[in-house]
Amino acid sequence: MADRVAVVLVTGFLGSGKTTLISALLAHPDMGETAVLVNELGEVAIDHHLVRRVDERTVVLASGCVCCTLRGDLQDELRDLLARRDRGEVAPFARVVVETTGLADPAPVLATLLTEPLLRHHYEIEAVVATLDALNGAATLDRHPESVKQAAVADTVLVTKADACEPAAVAALEARVRALNPLAAVRRVSFGAIAPGDLLVGRRGHDVFAAPHGHAAAHAGDVQSFALVRDEPLDWDAFAVWLTMLLHARGLDVLRVKGLLDAGGPGPVVLDGVQHVVHRPRHLDAWPDGDRRTRIVFITRGIDREAVLASLEAFADLGQTGGAIMRGRVPARW
Repeated sequence: MADRVAVVLVTGFLGSGKTTLISALLAHPDMGETAVLVNELGEVAIDHHLVRRVDERTVVLASGCVCCTLRGDLQDELRDLLARRDRGEVAPFARVVVETTGLADPAPVLATLLTEPLLRHHYEIEAVVATLDALNGAATLDRHPESVKQAAVADTVLVTKADACEPAAVAALEARVRALNPLAAVRRVSFGAIAPGDLLVGRRGHDVFAAPHGHAAAHAGDVQSFALVRDEPLDWDAFAVWLTMLLHARGLDVLRVKGLLDAGGPGPVVLDGVQHVVHRPRHLDAWPDGDRRTRIVFITRGIDREAVLASLEAFADLGQTGGAIMRGRVPARW
């Protein structure tokens, strides 16, 4: 990530504390060279750092400057940030924090960052953070599919306003989030008080794979999480075709997929995807621990674990016996 600008996506339902979190983070010295794109009403006060909006609204910078009214989507704004930095119109920045609206589905934002060639060249996702209000979080997850998706794609879920709730209710909400997204770190936070080093670790660590595997847990809106574990190495070509077919057929229902794959090398291949879009696979030089098995965690909507497992096993077997997979001899059934 050294040559690219790190992007932190902050999502969460209405009133869950996104702006409070960003304000607190930007006061931390480790967040010095940070630009912010906000997509809701409200100002974020930062010294010597840019605050911009994704929409047309005018933003008053902490320096007293007034940013011009801009039109365009996130893609245009991120491009413009680079151009303004290169022209010396804004201070240098090494990170961009993007705050979504409370009703936003974060998947399209991630897709923009992962698929647009210029953005992929200059930016890389550092972490996806979701805020969840402890007072209303359970009801929000029950009633609003957007909130479920925000929690499902997050690397870290921050439970806010826990001090205003009964401890048992907070613990139940945290357990629900952990079952919904076993990939995420779940932390409590008051008034956004959390060190960046404790927050921006979601896509760098591998401790998430230490969670129990092999089971499936159902949630609101037919969302479930499950893990597939395979002892034998995978044929990378066969697996890539299988995953492509799965995402082509059911990409909107694969909210998140993340895994460590044994493809026969000295270290695993890191798999990380959201809906139709998969990050560039990364080949690690060594395994993070003694467990060299392939481990893939899925967070899906309406996709049966056993069907996914049976399909993967069929394609893996074909990968070991030849290229019949490319001739479509095994139909994908999900």
